[in-house]
Amino acid sequence: MSEEPSDKAPSLDFIRTIVAEDVANGKNDGRVATRFPPEPNGYLHIGHAKSICLNFGIAAEYGGTCNLRFDDTNPAKEDVEYVDAIKEDVRWLGFDWDDRLYYASDYFEKIYACAVKLIRDGNAYVDSLSAEEIREYRGTLTEPGKNSPHRERSVEENLDMFKRMRAGEFADGTCVLRAKIDMASGNVNLRDPTLYRIRKVAHHRTGDQWSIYPMYDFTHAVSDAFENITHSLCTLEFEDHRPLYNWSVNETGVAFKPRQIEFARLNLSYTILSKRKLLRLVHEGHVSGWNDPRMPTLSGLRRRGYTPKSLRTFCARIGLAKRDSLVDVAQLEHAVREDLNARAPRVMGVLHPLRVVLENYPEGEVDELDAVNNPEDESAGTRKVPFSRVLYIERADFMEDPPKKFFRLAPGREVRLRYAYLITCTDVVKDDAGEIVELRCTYDPETRGGTPPDGRRVRGTLHWVSAEHALDVEVRLYDRLFSREKPDDVEEGQDYIASLNPNSLELLESAKLEPSVAGAAPGTRYQFERQGYFIVDPDASADKLVFNRTVSLKDAWARIAARGSQ
Repeated sequence: MSEEPSDKAPSLDFIRTIVAEDVANGKNDGRVATRFPPEPNGYLHIGHAKSICLNFGIAAEYGGTCNLRFDDTNPAKEDVEYVDAIKEDVRWLGFDWDDRLYYASDYFEKIYACAVKLIRDGNAYVDSLSAEEIREYRGTLTEPGKNSPHRERSVEENLDMFKRMRAGEFADGTCVLRAKIDMASGNVNLRDPTLYRIRKVAHHRTGDQWSIYPMYDFTHAVSDAFENITHSLCTLEFEDHRPLYNWSVNETGVAFKPRQIEFARLNLSYTILSKRKLLRLVHEGHVSGWNDPRMPTLSGLRRRGYTPKSLRTFCARIGLAKRDSLVDVAQLEHAVREDLNARAPRVMGVLHPLRVVLENYPEGEVDELDAVNNPEDESAGTRKVPFSRVLYIERADFMEDPPKKFFRLAPGREVRLRYAYLITCTDVVKDDAGEIVELRCTYDPETRGGTPPDGRRVRGTLHWVSAEHALDVEVRLYDRLFSREKPDDVEEGQDYIASLNPNSLELLESAKLEPSVAGAAPGTRYQFERQGYFIVDPDASADKLVFNRTVSLKDAWARIAARGSQ
């Protein structure tokens, strides 16, 4: 179940300043109505979270409403799967549209009527040029376009042809309906843009009812007007489309005139936020699916263990800007660490186990030790952790010939076992290949709880698991999907696929966890002490627990970058 959004009001950014002024001036009778309008042609990603938080957040702050509307105008690329996933993601993030769920397809008849009005008023025409010819006639950024030879068709002929387009008399691509604006405009979006095209493809909601579908820019504008949206908030790439947005609502004669305001989209380091490019990753098998924990999709982040609160906190902190910039993904990772630090119970888990035998510990004896569930939350209480003669520690916590600043276990060295005792390594057992397979140690029975009675200083503290009681689990160590800060910044002849991180997933099939996690339900989050934050994967079962690493305890990439700069 999703956490509730914070009641803390964010500081005024430029959009909230505009909305506040409109409300203060009584514009739209002081009403605020926004919408989140995804196209159901893919899964939502972290960039959409920014828009969701903005649209639903502003509506809530001003006692207004926010609609969820699917701009479903391209049935060839849309699917009910995406519709259902988007609804799930918005709710998971902590927002609800109540009874205000709409589809552009709800308005197809009304949009068609708007197009007919444009034709009757001489503001639209049916063009029989091919798609390639239309591109040629449009001109360039430095050269004006030229009129189509079909631009001056009579109103009667245009009405007849448009009616026949709807009836399915024409094949795909043979003609389109275009706005009649200005082929010499400096804004190419106003050079007679296409309003309708023929697509003889079944729609996931209207079936085979329609043979023509309205284009996104036209649909979006009039749909906002139909819903009496006061502030149409969209990303910066639509700034050049705003004149077409305004033209559409003005020339169609719709009663309400929304205001479009643009903000900079989210650009995140080491991340691709393009549905088209993410779809390629899925189709080519670079990831296991849209909800692969390495994907920046909301379903992927959810499966990886990110919390709704951490995403909302991140979106609030990065704020809104009028110009594009690159946000460090470490800010997102910090937000989830901050949230999980306060809520995730602690357990001990050994990812790369090394066997330790305490030679002076009684065989068959088991000690029950008290361990703190969360030092940040006293109400979380404590748990019992079994301690026995044979333990597992992390293989990286032992070195046979350690450097000067290595404070963990080594031959002849004493370290503290978390919540347990001080132990000293007395012998190292190796296999025939010379690999270390076991450590022989002794424990000090006078140091229960890890505190020596004589006050001697012990610098190293290790986590551990009792071998007799350990749970065998699978652990998936997920890392950033791309190894370049800007994945598209590649050598000539390459594309973003060349930036994929070959070490983005490490599968550990012999990890050991303390028994307290037995039976943990999918979606349960933990901090593995000294390791990071983990979540039980949805694929986990009672017979086999599978954990996904959400994030490490510290920003390992920052340390790598720091070493590289030395």
